[in-house]
Amino acid sequence: MRMIDLIEKKKAGQKLTREELYYWINGLTNDEIPLYQSSALLMAIMFKGMEDHEIYDLTSAMYHSGDIVDLSQINGVKVDKHSTGGVGDKTSLVLLPMVAACGVKVAKMSGRGLGHTGGTLDKLESIPNTKIAVNEKDFIKQVNDIGIAIVGQSQTLTPADKKLYGLRDVTGTVNSIPLIASSIMSKKLSTSCDTLLLDVTIGSGAFMHDFDSALELAQLMIRIGEYHHLPTRAIISNMDEPLGKAIGNALEMKEAIAALQGNGPEDLMELCYTAGSIMLMQAKICNTELEARNKLMGVIQDGSAFKKFVEMIEAQGGDTSYIFDTDKFNLTKYNFRIVAPYDGYVEKLDAYTLGKAAMRLGAGREKMSDYIDFDAGIYLHHKVGDKVNQGDKILSIYTNKDNYEDILAEVNQAVKITNKFVEKPTLIYKIL
Repeated sequence: MRMIDLIEKKKAGQKLTREELYYWINGLTNDEIPLYQSSALLMAIMFKGMEDHEIYDLTSAMYHSGDIVDLSQINGVKVDKHSTGGVGDKTSLVLLPMVAACGVKVAKMSGRGLGHTGGTLDKLESIPNTKIAVNEKDFIKQVNDIGIAIVGQSQTLTPADKKLYGLRDVTGTVNSIPLIASSIMSKKLSTSCDTLLLDVTIGSGAFMHDFDSALELAQLMIRIGEYHHLPTRAIISNMDEPLGKAIGNALEMKEAIAALQGNGPEDLMELCYTAGSIMLMQAKICNTELEARNKLMGVIQDGSAFKKFVEMIEAQGGDTSYIFDTDKFNLTKYNFRIVAPYDGYVEKLDAYTLGKAAMRLGAGREKMSDYIDFDAGIYLHHKVGDKVNQGDKILSIYTNKDNYEDILAEVNQAVKITNKFVEKPTLIYKIL
């Protein structure tokens, strides 16, 4: 078998066999196939696409390229949730303790932020001493003991995906739906959970910019899950404006803590209640969405979801005093405000522009080696559809960087006020 034959075959729009896909992925993983040939095949896939069974086999080859986490020692149904990314998306920090407080086991392996999107692990590490590098034995023990763990992925999981992701980033093949779907699902299948919920985001702050593409991706990932015996459901949600009000690691952690104490922003809580209801039904804890929603509201009201979060941070070595006193999070050197220039309504808070600005303020990274400033970020005092008066704060900007003028100009471009009435945007477009 020769790699050039696979490239020519896909270039002609033909279907690759399971054996050919395993040959490629194994050769890539073991450095036996040059990266330039893999890049050529990625571009051929980008233009010619893949049939479902090709994608199923590619996903299988990728998740078998490394270790597979065996969670069979965890008692009970193990649920997982994945978001395709966004700005201000601290959902996992709120949703998963809520679900765990309802009696479902949450064994979650998360990632770091890159570009304009934030990462759950970076947000967790804004609480001093919180460990996200947990070995498999301790991970399983923690889930069995307290019902929840959110940790980093081992470097030995899906090594082929790590190489392909890096290649896609520099070859203009990131937006291929077959490649996105196989990348996400290979990581989820390698962690052996019993059910999976996907939050497929669309809008300026997401990788998918239109509903049809998001629907195609969600439906494909559900089919991949079903083929590999992983019951999978999906939500398609709005990421035209940031989720919640906080963008940046410590700011988002403070907002997540407030949400678990019953003081979360409306859109964040609605997404958590909707997603949590699906997860409880997937785990067969509840039979109806109403029953599940009431149960989730109950664990917020009685404080058990907040307690579960404290238990998780404590188990992972974090300084829980920051949870009980969020004023302990550091202030930045500079703090600026953008105010409404006249009476009106907030028409636009562009998620991509705000996410990119937060990254440049220090809250994110352009490449994985970049340093993260946990305290940098942006806080939205108003959301799209809110009525504002002249001089009202629209957002606050936090940074320790001395050269910030051009970033402030960038943030200004993300905000639009109009004198016409603006309806609140739809949050959840579809549940599959």
